[in-house]
Amino acid sequence: MLIVEDDSALTRLLRLYLEREGFRVISADNGKDGLGLAISARPDLVILDVMLPRMDGWEVCRQLRTRSRVPVLMLTARTTEEDRLQGFGLGADDYVTKPFLPRELVARVRAILRRATDAAPVPNPRERLEYPGLAIDRTAYVAMVDGEEVPLTPKEFELLWLLASSPGRTYTRAQLLERVWGYDSPGDDRTLDVHINRLREKVGRNPSHRYVKTVWGVGYKFEVAR
Repeated sequence: MLIVEDDSALTRLLRLYLEREGFRVISADNGKDGLGLAISARPDLVILDVMLPRMDGWEVCRQLRTRSRVPVLMLTARTTEEDRLQGFGLGADDYVTKPFLPRELVARVRAILRRATDAAPVPNPRERLEYPGLAIDRTAYVAMVDGEEVPLTPKEFELLWLLASSPGRTYTRAQLLERVWGYDSPGDDRTLDVHINRLREKVGRNPSHRYVKTVWGVGYKFEVAR
């Protein structure tokens, strides 16, 4: 577990709670060193502050995503929707705003790790799905739209794979949060909406193929155009 945070008191608090839960923790107090540790030490998860010296958290996340799929939990006092969009767009797996309860953060860490290592069968056991204008390769974590690869974050890909594995099935918001993020708590609906909207923009560029549909008052489903 890697904590990249320039507030030493907060780092000590997080280390205390995480080590109490059995995690081994390393830390860095600036973005440049944090990126280096994330690549060299290969932690299971990175807790990454946004406002960091030498290199901010956005840039750390951007560069890290070009080399690794390690789960990233962004930790910041910035609460605007634009900040959330930027974090998720760069590939963050979760976004926690300060102040927060340490126990809640530990619970989110466990949920992210559980999802990352979950070996339970998915709804469709195949490793590749193909629909008109869309191909999804689970082994390579790649989605192709009209023959061109689209850059999906890990959570966007997992959402697409889950929905596309059972075309026509409606998933509630709670089911999607539980299966993709590993938890469902108040306030997380916006996280789901952000990812769904970005997913639609990326895979629905062709007007004849609008795959991700809203089922009003319930959730979302994957629908193949006839």
